Amino acid sequence: MHNFFVNNNQIENDKINIIDGDAKHISQVLRMKKDEKIFVCNKDNGNRYLAEISNIEKDKVICTIIQNEETTELNIQITLFQGLPKFDKMEMIIQKAVELGIYEITPIEMKNCIVKIKDEDKKISRWQAIAESASKQSKRTIIPKINKVEKIKNIKDKIKDYDLVLLAYENEKNISLKNVLKDYKKISKIAIIIGPEGGFDKEEAKELENSGAKEVSLGKTILRTETASIAMISMIMYEFEL
Repeated sequence: MHNFFVNNNQIENDKINIIDGDAKHISQVLRMKKDEKIFVCNKDNGNRYLAEISNIEKDKVICTIIQNEETTELNIQITLFQGLPKFDKMEMIIQKAVELGIYEITPIEMKNCIVKIKDEDKKISRWQAIAESASKQSKRTIIPKINKVEKIKNIKDKIKDYDLVLLAYENEKNISLKNVLKDYKKISKIAIIIGPEGGFDKEEAKELENSGAKEVSLGKTILRTETASIAMISMIMYEFEL
């Protein structure tokens, strides 16, 4: 069943008005008809509904709420601080991280990043659109936010807001992610920090560790940045959800 997102002002009593691109997608691409059912999620509060199409107009699809649905979100909020990779890799990371249940993503400029972002607003807009598409496909209740690019020095204060901050570091040989997670069973917010293609600079890693991040190993092999992000989210999801 298809999944769509609306703002709170598009819901009135038991009626939902789907507009703009989503309305055209329903009527012209999916060619859905009156009485067909869809899921609709409220972007502003995370509520999710099973709804039935009651009328299809030129630029609007009107639905009637049948019932409230349970959230599809993880019990734990995972935020990804991702060292800025090549942009095709960033798009793949966003898509797969959203499918796995990430809550929020912040791209980070690090010393060993091999790309520099230009026209940031346009790039963030594209990344946010990828997140929305992945949320629809995976039937998420929310659309994870893609934040503006931050410099690594600016995240040292931000990570203090999390119950646990994990830094996937290729030079860490003794402390595994599994061993750290078993000591944190009753937490609600995790931040993970992944380096770019060039890896972490040693000074950057040390500064993050001094700010509260725990360096962990993801195994005996060295993973690409896009693999490390997906692997780490999957491992956390398994530990806390499955």
